[in-house]
Amino acid sequence: MADHEHGSMNIEVQEKTFEGFIKWSTWVAVASVVILLFAALVNG
Repeated sequence: MADHEHGSMNIEVQEKTFEGFIKWSTWVAVASVVILLFAALVNG
């Protein structure tokens, strides 16, 4: 079995993917709140 050196793996792609996921999740959460507020205001 090969020895693994902690911190030696290139994780650039994973970091970009995670950053995109967080941005997307944030936008979805904000959009959901806006839609719910709009629905609450329209329905009184």
